This record gives sequence, C-alpha cells and structure tokens, in this order.
Amino acid sequence: MKKYFYILILSAISISAYGQEENNMRNFDPTFVHTVFFWLNNPDNATDRTKFETSLKKFLDTSLYTNTNFIGKPPAATRDVVDGSFTYSLVVSFESAEAQQKYQVEKAHLLFIEESKDLWSKVIVYDSMGIQQ
Repeated sequence: MKKYFYILILSAISISAYGQEENNMRNFDPTFVHTVFFWLNNPDNATDRTKFETSLKKFLDTSLYTNTNFIGKPPAATRDVVDGSFTYSLVVSFESAEAQQKYQVEKAHLLFIEESKDLWSKVIVYDSMGIQQ
C-alpha cells in the first residue's frame, strides 16, 4: 500500500504545474508533506464545487506556513490500483513538522474549515516526512 501512496505523491508532484498559477509555484519542499483528500457531499453540484475551490484557493493564498501547494481532481482511472473516488486532493509542503503544526491552527486554515466543512462528507489526511538521501 505504501508503494501506491508514494506513486500517488510522485504523480501529484509531477503534474503540479498543470492548472496551478505560476506565482503560487515554488520549488517542492520534501521535508514535510501534507496530503488531503476531500469527498464533497454533492460532487456534481457546480455551486458547491465553486464555493469549495474559492475557499481553498483563498486559504492557500493567505497561509503563512505552506511552501508549495497543489490542488487536484481525479483523472479518469486507467488501472485498478488507482482510487479516483475523491472529489479533490490537496498536496501541501512545509519546511518542518513545526510549521505544519502552526498551519493547523492558523486563522486562514480555520476559516477554510469553517467555510467548507458543510460541503464535504469525508476527509482523509496523509502526512509524511522525507527520508534522508
């Protein structure tokens, strides 16, 4: 299972430039990676999707602690090992575990949760730290 998680992370990183604004793109920091998958209550509702995306982008634009970020949607799955059941994914990197802890309680993050929590039915988070080379 770990192998597939790493493949997912590497895939997200490799396509992170697609659909992202250039001014938000910085060199990927592998020190601490926070990966979040969201399942919206009404994934086919355009209003809900717009509200979620707007709130998420506003949050990421104002976060004091994120180094890099990627917002994604599942592509059409071509293999059985690909889980495309989520509505959105978010991959965020931090310079340290301490920065990630500060992010958890920062005003921008808490506002995003308050604005969007009624839109999702499920959230799964995977945190990982880079291995020493």
